[in-house]
Amino acid sequence: MKIALVSPYDWNYPGGVQDHIARLATELRSYGHNVRILTPATGPRGKQVEYGIYRLGWTAPVRVNGSIARIALAPDWRGRIRNLLKREQFDIIHLHEPFASTLSLSMLHYASVTNAVYVATFHAYARRSFTSTSEWAYVSARPFLGRYFRRLNGRIAVSAPARDFVSRFFPSEYRIIPNGVDVEWFNPQVPPLPKFMDGKLNILYLGRLEPRKGAKYLLRAIPLIRRNFPNTRFIIAGDGPLRGGFQRLVARAGWEDVVFTGRVPAEDLPGLYTTAHVFCAPNTGGESMGIVLLEALASGRPVVASSIAGFQTVIQHGKNGLLVPPGRHEELAWAVSYLLENASERHRLAEAARARALDYSWERVGRQVEAYYSELLDQQRGRHRLHLHAQPLAQAE
Repeated sequence: MKIALVSPYDWNYPGGVQDHIARLATELRSYGHNVRILTPATGPRGKQVEYGIYRLGWTAPVRVNGSIARIALAPDWRGRIRNLLKREQFDIIHLHEPFASTLSLSMLHYASVTNAVYVATFHAYARRSFTSTSEWAYVSARPFLGRYFRRLNGRIAVSAPARDFVSRFFPSEYRIIPNGVDVEWFNPQVPPLPKFMDGKLNILYLGRLEPRKGAKYLLRAIPLIRRNFPNTRFIIAGDGPLRGGFQRLVARAGWEDVVFTGRVPAEDLPGLYTTAHVFCAPNTGGESMGIVLLEALASGRPVVASSIAGFQTVIQHGKNGLLVPPGRHEELAWAVSYLLENASERHRLAEAARARALDYSWERVGRQVEAYYSELLDQQRGRHRLHLHAQPLAQAE
């Protein structure tokens, strides 16, 4: 198949959707398919030549579901997108978050110039609060977006919560195909980072430092955990708007061994995960699944996570991780302390975590996506044969 994977987000800025697209492209190419990534890209990477990547349009920062995302603005003033679709004649055009950018909408606008099957993956999830940009956008633009939605031949949601969210605005059938994780890159045998292996028990947080990720609840839990476990180190990995305030809080409190790493290079991530004795994901909501959660599981780390809808699709409480109510630092402290005290329980959960992650390997996820493409192409060919068969009958009448 000749496949186009369309990203609404700036390729120059890392994110879960961009990582998903890059890994899916690699997997599909390994099956022999011809894959191109269509994406906006600004900054230094916007001028780089990368195999299989077409750069289209520019981006602007927009607040989406509690985060800032750089979203494509690509009005097709010069017909570049239309000409690209006519020239390439893709079999599959796979749009990720199809209503998040003008690039995706332009692809749907020119559906008539290509015989491609259009597939969309919906990644987002938000609670019924009308506080998320995604929800307001769907509500306000639903009449306009409806005609584009009807041009989709197939619809994927990365989880049941993501499906339930989008189907409130665009009822239809959705195939659930989850996010994937590279279970070879992230695995328990990766050596931990030596600088953190000094006998202390390491509790790891990895994610954007913004409100919905819930890092403040882990910080509030530190004094409670250290009442019984003073020999602990808290590694806060990631960057974001709250980082400065968190660092000042830690300095005022005089807490030692609370390390803010900033953004972690991709090559260091596997070792960072295996450095952790406990991985903590205290998110408060807005997660359809949680890629860092999958990476921690694949790395064989015992996980303490919030019992939010997206995480509940991956973690089974007491079986392959522990779930605690979101926003409750006392419960978080209790769960982390329980694992620090029980090495055998950490080991049991670590083994179960690794086994759970194998269900989300990119090989499994990629094959599900490929099978869905084939199914949709077969349906399109069937409709085409019926159309050709109906034409002589209509002429005879």
